[in-house]
Amino acid sequence: MASRSIMRTARLARTAVAGARKVSVSRNVLSATALPAASAAIKPAFQTRGLKTLDFGGTIENVIERSDYPPEKYQEIFKDDTLCMLGYGTQGRGQALNLRDNGMNVIVGIRENGGSWQKALDDGWVPGKNLFNIDDALSKGSVIMYLLSDAGQKLAWDQVKPHLTAGKTLYVSHGFSVVFREDSGVVPPADIDVVLCAPKGSGTTVRNLFLEGRGINGS
Repeated sequence: MASRSIMRTARLARTAVAGARKVSVSRNVLSATALPAASAAIKPAFQTRGLKTLDFGGTIENVIERSDYPPEKYQEIFKDDTLCMLGYGTQGRGQALNLRDNGMNVIVGIRENGGSWQKALDDGWVPGKNLFNIDDALSKGSVIMYLLSDAGQKLAWDQVKPHLTAGKTLYVSHGFSVVFREDSGVVPPADIDVVLCAPKGSGTTVRNLFLEGRGINGS
């Protein structure tokens, strides 16, 4: 039985995408977007609290907006967690930087001296501190953010799965590898939580809107 509830992991999803207006949570599908930057330089204008529930074809979803969770609240909730970002493509990079700017304890796991390693160095990630090879990052993470490409998720699953021990959380930004598990082989263990945070835009857009103090919806 996983120790983290779906509502708790929803808060993380909002933090990663950053700046989006609401989060919808149903019994079976988690759609998440995140919160504004904690930086004083970024001052998003919060909108008036809207609907608290939405009816999607008979499925009632709770709506949680960014104003419900200011930075000091989600930082306290996740103070004991290490967020492990696997992959540093557009989504991985954008969400990792947003998390870091929001004051979260996030590390990046990528192939050492691979194509994204220098990019991560240029963005200020420090080897041995918050930048690691994949195995080392997996061993340190309590929330595994699986943002490799579709092909990468399939190829890396045998490496990732042993680290998904009871109580940890697997985080994805689309559910293809999990939904089409017969083809991908990605079958999450039964004793972990699985979170979907799918922004409606590229990682570059997610990052740029964050820097503007704005947000993007997700599903």
